[in-house]
Formats: sequence, C-alpha cells, structure tokens
Amino acid sequence: MTPALPLVLLGAVDAAFSGFRAYAGRDARIRKRRSNTRAALRGLAVGTVLLLAPAVTAVVHLLTAADPQRAYAALTAGGSGYLIPLTLYAAAVFLSLAAYFLLPFRASTLAMVIGLGPLTLLRPLAVAAACLGALLNGGGWASLLVGAVAGAAVLSVEPLVHHRWYRPAHEAGSRTCGNNRFAFHRPGA
Repeated sequence: MTPALPLVLLGAVDAAFSGFRAYAGRDARIRKRRSNTRAALRGLAVGTVLLLAPAVTAVVHLLTAADPQRAYAALTAGGSGYLIPLTLYAAAVFLSLAAYFLLPFRASTLAMVIGLGPLTLLRPLAVAAACLGALLNGGGWASLLVGAVAGAAVLSVEPLVHHRWYRPAHEAGSRTCGNNRFAFHRPGA
C-alpha cells in the first residue's frame, strides 16, 4: 500500500491548522468561528498548492528513473519511513487537542500551554525526523528529496498565509509608501 494518501491527509490537516495559527490572536472578538474557519480554509488552499511541489518532484523522479518500478518501490519505502514520525507527532497533537476540548477549563488551558505550544515549535524537528525516517527506511536520496520538498512546503504555509492576509496594516503600509521610520540611514546621507 502506498503511503501517499495518509501523507496528503496529514499535510492538508497541518495546512488548515497553519492557516488558523496565522490568524490566531489577531481578533479580540468573542465569536469568531467564521473568521477561524476562513483562516483554516486559507491555510488549506495554500497548503494544497504547495503540496503539489513534492508530488511533481516524485513524478519527475519516476519519469526519469532508469527502472520506474524500483524507483516507485524506493519512494514507497521512503514515504512509509516519512509517515512514522509524522504519525507519532500527529498523535501527540491529537491527544493535546482532545485534552483541550474534554477537560475542565483550567486543565484544558494547561493542556494547551504544555501540549500545543511546544508541539508547534517542534514541527520543524518532526519534519527533520520524517526526512531521516524516509532515508533510513530504504527510500534513498530521492525519497529524502521528496520529503524535504514536502517539509519545506508544509512549513511555508503559515508564513505565507500570515504575509498574504494577516500582517499588520502599518507594516504593509510602511513597505509600500516608503515611510519606514525604522530605516537605517548612513551618517551624512
């Protein structure tokens, strides 16, 4: 069985969460379900486009390989190795989310602080572990390349969504108008 479908699903869910994280904390309203949903959908859309890059990388590798069946087997083995660390990471995130939604207020807040906060910071390490898993599981350098492209795509979703839709207005205006009051000037210029 090919690990492509579970990897795509994990990437899509991660992209939706990345869109939500790009928006989180920017709105003081109490009821913001529509805004949260819009942010998650923006992340999903950006992530879907970015996840085409590893798919194209894998297809190009398969089309240019001397032995496509062997290349496919190596990519499948690498994808399985890539999936193992990400599944463990996703399980930890799921448990933290379950604790957040199911526990009383104080305990759920604690679950958020000690669970989801550090897990968000560990995302690049989870991607690095997945790339190492792809290599060590017999995927070879082609699987490592596809995994690195996929990791870069997934880790780029949140900054891109933030930059496109949620950066502060004063920051956007200072770049377009040239009124950057924090610009450094050379003496005598």
